[in-house]
Amino acid sequence: MASLAYGSPAGRWVLAATILGSGIAAIDATVVGIALPAIGRAFDTDLQTLQWVVTSYTLALAGLLLIAGALGDRYGRRRVFLIGVIWFALASVLCGAAPDAPTLIAARALQGVGAALLTPGSLAILQASFRPEDRGRAIGAWSGLGGVATAIGPFLGGWLVGAASWRLIFAINVPIAAAVVYLTWRHVPESRDATATGPVDVTGGVLVTAGLVGVTYGLIDGFSPVPLAAGAAVLAAFVWWERRTAHPMLPLDLFASAQFSATNAVTFVVYGAIGGALFLLPIQLQQSSGYTPLQAGVSLLPITVIMLLLSARSGALAGRIGPRLQMSAGPVVVGAGMALFTRVGTGGSYVADVLPAVAVLGLGLATTVAPLTATALSSARASHAGMASAVNNDVARAAGLIAVAVLPAAAGISGTAYLHPDELTAGFHTAVLICAGLCVLAGAVAALTIRNPKQPPAATAAPRHCAVDAPPAAAPVSGQQAT
Repeated sequence: MASLAYGSPAGRWVLAATILGSGIAAIDATVVGIALPAIGRAFDTDLQTLQWVVTSYTLALAGLLLIAGALGDRYGRRRVFLIGVIWFALASVLCGAAPDAPTLIAARALQGVGAALLTPGSLAILQASFRPEDRGRAIGAWSGLGGVATAIGPFLGGWLVGAASWRLIFAINVPIAAAVVYLTWRHVPESRDATATGPVDVTGGVLVTAGLVGVTYGLIDGFSPVPLAAGAAVLAAFVWWERRTAHPMLPLDLFASAQFSATNAVTFVVYGAIGGALFLLPIQLQQSSGYTPLQAGVSLLPITVIMLLLSARSGALAGRIGPRLQMSAGPVVVGAGMALFTRVGTGGSYVADVLPAVAVLGLGLATTVAPLTATALSSARASHAGMASAVNNDVARAAGLIAVAVLPAAAGISGTAYLHPDELTAGFHTAVLICAGLCVLAGAVAALTIRNPKQPPAATAAPRHCAVDAPPAAAPVSGQQAT
């Protein structure tokens, strides 16, 4: 099965299909943030509704990501990937045609289901299709061009919202998805994990998704105790079920490693801070600072550029000296970038006020992300490397989900406050200082808990950054789930 060469025509077709497939999910994750003020004006909604436009998608994606990878392993990665792409495209049509905010939120949740089906499949297809000596190059191309898609997203979204309508940010997914379906049907070989046996843990998937829905609803609804308690109870039931079932979606023995648990704790805090701040930043720039949607989108571009330039070098450095220093200092630099966002107000200039914060944030992420993900992989048994990568990815998404639900209320931004520039700016400054404090805390946790390996690790390809909202991709162990 794994016989394709990197430079062969067949290999290029497989790369094109997987890059475009994962690219539509990456673009969608970034363009929606830029479009939120326009969506709010179109439907005359409050901030709580805009939070649900983001979190309904992330809920479905985070809740179903692990089970979707298991479905691909058992029933065919190409098949599940195709279903995910088609599902995502149909849901995008519903999003673009939504007549009201509740319909848009429901359609976004359906989009998240499609993204969960296609996201793990894209990388798993590369792992299964390319010969071992070419997998590193294939995954490097996939992750690098995925970073380009992430960079294009805010620019494209800002241009479409400003020039035409926010509805077009969903319409652009349809022709790309059609091309992915054609390329996948014609050129991508089918693959399965021959070692994957037993039933898929549907019960676990339902429990974790329902638990996240309850917790998120309670947080967005002003820390409402009933849904919070119900969600927490369902998540506890999920843990009980995973311990009891013979074929768990999430092998809890992964967390027996203190290094793995600590790495995911740092991931949760850092990616929560990033997710919360980057949810509010485009709203602040457009509603208070007077940016157009295009200007707001372009303003975030340096983050991705810095990460594309430095992430591989950061991974290589951590391979030589160990991850502890970068995982301790990197979050503090991220926090410094967050604190610099307090310079963003109702006036000022991009170069003086926004660019320094964006540049420092990008530098901090480039320092942190590659060693963080490499540590998550190396701290698990080799047989669990793919699952360790998937768990780390899912932890990052869940962190962003919860941060978007909690941070606005914690910063005093609620109701229609986002429509009033001075009130929004005051809340935004509080929010980014909260995020800065969380990042410093994450650095301290890493300094106390992360340990460098006693012997230098074997030479491996450095992890590649694939998106601002998720950890970088790393080559998984054959036959294991990947994201």
